[in-house]
Amino acid sequence: MKEMISFCGLTCHKCPIYLVTREKDSKKQRQIRAEIAQKINEIYKEKMKAEDITDCDGCKAEGARLFSGCKKCEIRKCAKGKAIENCAYCNEYPCGKLEKFFATDTEAKARLDVIRSRLI
Repeated sequence: MKEMISFCGLTCHKCPIYLVTREKDSKKQRQIRAEIAQKINEIYKEKMKAEDITDCDGCKAEGARLFSGCKKCEIRKCAKGKAIENCAYCNEYPCGKLEKFFATDTEAKARLDVIRSRLI
């Protein structure tokens, strides 16, 4: 399976929201959604509940299920507006929009840095 890399560098197949979408056990799914909501609330100072963690097939999947947070994601909006594969392809990389996200996911930054190094 080809690795799905989101605009911000997150690997979709490792994303808890992507994974919980595929969880078959409804009790386990509710528990994981609650844990995800708590983590989002801690990091982004949101007030999400488990039921706010909607299904997601990846932020670049066209016509598919998209996590509610991805719908309002400034990084996603920017990259889609520029019609780029991911932020590594942007002339402004790295930018301020990515700073807070990279603070929570250094692997995403490293992933985009590798892609960027291949482009230069």
